[in-house]
Amino acid sequence: MNDAAVQGQQFAFLLVDRFSMFSLAAAIDTFRSANRLMGRDFYRWTTVSADGEAVMASNGLPIKVDHAIGDVPPVDILFVCVGLTTEFPGKNRVLAALRAWGRQGRALGALAAGSLLLAEAGQLDGHRCTIHWENRAGFRERFPEIECTGNVYEIDRKRYTCAGVSTSIDLMLEIIRADFGSSLVNEVANQFQHERIRSPVDRQRVGPERDLAGKSEKLQKIVALMAEKLDEPLSAADLARAAGLSVRQVERLFLRHLGQTPGRYYMRLRLERARQLLRQTNMPILDVAVATGFTSHSYFAQSYRQQFGRPPSDERRTTY
Repeated sequence: MNDAAVQGQQFAFLLVDRFSMFSLAAAIDTFRSANRLMGRDFYRWTTVSADGEAVMASNGLPIKVDHAIGDVPPVDILFVCVGLTTEFPGKNRVLAALRAWGRQGRALGALAAGSLLLAEAGQLDGHRCTIHWENRAGFRERFPEIECTGNVYEIDRKRYTCAGVSTSIDLMLEIIRADFGSSLVNEVANQFQHERIRSPVDRQRVGPERDLAGKSEKLQKIVALMAEKLDEPLSAADLARAAGLSVRQVERLFLRHLGQTPGRYYMRLRLERARQLLRQTNMPILDVAVATGFTSHSYFAQSYRQQFGRPPSDERRTTY
């Protein structure tokens, strides 16, 4: 048991407009359950917004908060909880507060897309982090100097980040483990029917890759290589060589498990990444095409329309 476990810990959750209710509830309820099992309130929390006024969650529920960002009491970690957008009223005030927090050497965390806000405030420079898979492409294009791993959570010195939703549970369990060890962590996980407590080296289950669970390890390796090389696609021979297979064996593997050729699957991954960049960044469409391995704007537009039934320009006119 460390010193924090003797004194207790206090956390603040900064909520911005359209934040993820699931991520917030998963984090807070993990601490609530730990308190219940211990029979004492070791973990305490407070909620914060830019101006101290109620904030609307992404599911439409308004949530009252306890403090404005300028009036946050001393806490051990300030977590930024973000959902559908990083643009919201009072953003400049929040960024200034996060920068001040960092200058004071205090701990910061992020749930779901909160890493975008921390990075914008310059609070992830020189740190390893993660973010929800849907936001990772935009994050890496916008902050290429920051190591964004795509793991379920990351703890790097005084920076605590996770991919949100159920991974919020895993991050908070790791904080509890540091205070009290594995026995309490296992009890808390059992309360939530959380079958497997994930570690920071566990990768997120992401978009088009989520159908690979339980399938061939060689197939998973090839798809992971594809996902890392979307800007300069690998040849069929290179992919086969990396997996220790022939090109024909790779083709049979994809057809048997995924019902499509490796080339078709690779194209799908590239176009999914392109859609994420179009939705999450202001990159010119030609730059998006180049970033996903297309050397021809017309071929990119044609492929995009075939995949999604609309031209790339339409993504810029749609609000998500």
